Amino acid sequence: MDGHAVVAAGKIYLLLNKPRGVVTTASDEKGRTTVYQFLDTALLGEALPWVAPVGRLDKASEGLLLLTNDSEWSARVLGPETHLDKVYQVHIGKLADEELLASMIEGIKTDDDDLLRVKSARIVRRGQRNSWLEVVLDEGRNRHIRRLLDKLNVDVLRLVRVAIGPLVLGELGKGAVRKLTLAEKELLDRAMPESPVRS
Repeated sequence: MDGHAVVAAGKIYLLLNKPRGVVTTASDEKGRTTVYQFLDTALLGEALPWVAPVGRLDKASEGLLLLTNDSEWSARVLGPETHLDKVYQVHIGKLADEELLASMIEGIKTDDDDLLRVKSARIVRRGQRNSWLEVVLDEGRNRHIRRLLDKLNVDVLRLVRVAIGPLVLGELGKGAVRKLTLAEKELLDRAMPESPVRS
């Protein structure tokens, strides 16, 4: 183009520890901080191609967010047929019990007849007035856990995604970003079924 050779950008796979209060979008009409403001090219040591989030975390949620320029891979990670477990640590404003966990697993119908439920839920710890839960989803709808717990009259104080399939957030600091290692990428790929052959 204009006398210069054009080559495809190499594939890149990033892991960001999204802080609370940050929006998962490229730009925001309200001037809020976006995830793109954490993509520090100096840290990664190279100019980044355009990347897009793999799914979303709402503004109030935090934790593991993948970004990539590999749209086919992103679609596989998000696809319902892959059933990749997404693991969340959820701080709730009440003392959890087995009845609450059973209700979350059984599910609740929304007003538009959408069934919200979780694959599993367990109590991690309990305080005097609140609890931390570990919640696993193998599907994901918009604000899935928050909407489910709201239907069960439970306040969500914090919601942190800590794993997608075998990929864990680990000790990465809030707002920090790094590339996936080759081993992490291969581990995640092996956890997903092969894409169907296109005719």
